[in-house]
Amino acid sequence: MKSKIIKELKSWGVMAAIFVALYLTGLHTDVAAFAQRMILSTGVLTADTELPTSEQKDIDYDFKLQDLEGNITNFEDFRGKVIFLNIWASWCAPCIAEMPNIQSLYNKVEDDNIAFIMLSMDDNVEKAKKFIKRKDFTFPVYLAASRVPDVFRAPSIPTTMVISADGKIISKKVGMANYDKKSFMKFLEKQSSQISEGD
Repeated sequence: MKSKIIKELKSWGVMAAIFVALYLTGLHTDVAAFAQRMILSTGVLTADTELPTSEQKDIDYDFKLQDLEGNITNFEDFRGKVIFLNIWASWCAPCIAEMPNIQSLYNKVEDDNIAFIMLSMDDNVEKAKKFIKRKDFTFPVYLAASRVPDVFRAPSIPTTMVISADGKIISKKVGMANYDKKSFMKFLEKQSSQISEGD
């Protein structure tokens, strides 16, 4: 009985040591993200498409963004485009889990009417920059350079919104999802085509 207890304590000790090592090396987020990426690969968590008209909200373009090089951009500059806005942070495992799919979607979108804004909630630009460089992501990354309007605030991250060219949140997903799907791509293309038709 005593040897069984000692053996059990040793196995718990090994597991605790592994968790502590992952935490101290900063790899715990990547390990959690990898596990969550496996969940995404099942196709269970797909991106939502269009919200009912009654749930669509007008946005506020009055805020500033800072890119990873320190350049300031007005959100207003994206007015008239379809905006894929993803709110994330480098310490957020579900955010990291969905990013390869977002990168894949970004690579496929060849439409000047669609803008990607990956809005980092990291507390400084260097954290976000280091993370993006390490992962080899190429989508546009920004941090808020002024107060973020309330309409973009979410209870948790990741949160992804699609904003129509006329300034309405037409799609919103709180939590991770796989956006690299034909149905979501068609949804973006439909929104973009409405810009061309309006000209």
